[in-house]
Amino acid sequence: GHRRGAFTGAMQDRPGVFESAKGGTLFLDELDSLPRDLQPKLLRVIETRTVTRLGEFKPHPVDVRLVAASGRSPEEAVSRGELRRDLYFRLAVVRVTLPSLRDRLEDLPLLTKKLLENIGHNSVVVADGAAMDRLRQHPWLGNVRELRNVLERGLLLAHPGATALEQLPLRLSPVMGDEPKKTV
Repeated sequence: GHRRGAFTGAMQDRPGVFESAKGGTLFLDELDSLPRDLQPKLLRVIETRTVTRLGEFKPHPVDVRLVAASGRSPEEAVSRGELRRDLYFRLAVVRVTLPSLRDRLEDLPLLTKKLLENIGHNSVVVADGAAMDRLRQHPWLGNVRELRNVLERGLLLAHPGATALEQLPLRLSPVMGDEPKKTV
């Protein structure tokens, strides 16, 4: 956050994400990719439970629950020096490890339905059939984000009025490294 006049264009006071999440949950995605220069700042907020807006000296208390996610092992990021050990231990209070989508294909119908709802198309019927079979056979290297992209692309390319998953042109991404070789 910042205070009015703290920099050119700061026309009004603005709370930051920690202040805005007051009493709620703040989700930190891709923690293993957080730049090293920001990690001490995050650690300070966690330890002091305060933030200081840009242009101010007075700290503001923050009351948030932090949930952090990482696409790779945070322990490996610590061992490679990409993630501070003290930050990891501050955040690793309760660990939940979710298997990748390819390891839990039984969740595919429910995830597909939920993602379609989130995209704004809750009227599309998700049922077993050829389309779901194709989705089950895909390796999902991009995990749930890849599934969301496939569904969103299918919705954008579908004929108007499509009401079933079977009616969506589900264009699956080629598996990295398995693209057909071009002959010259």
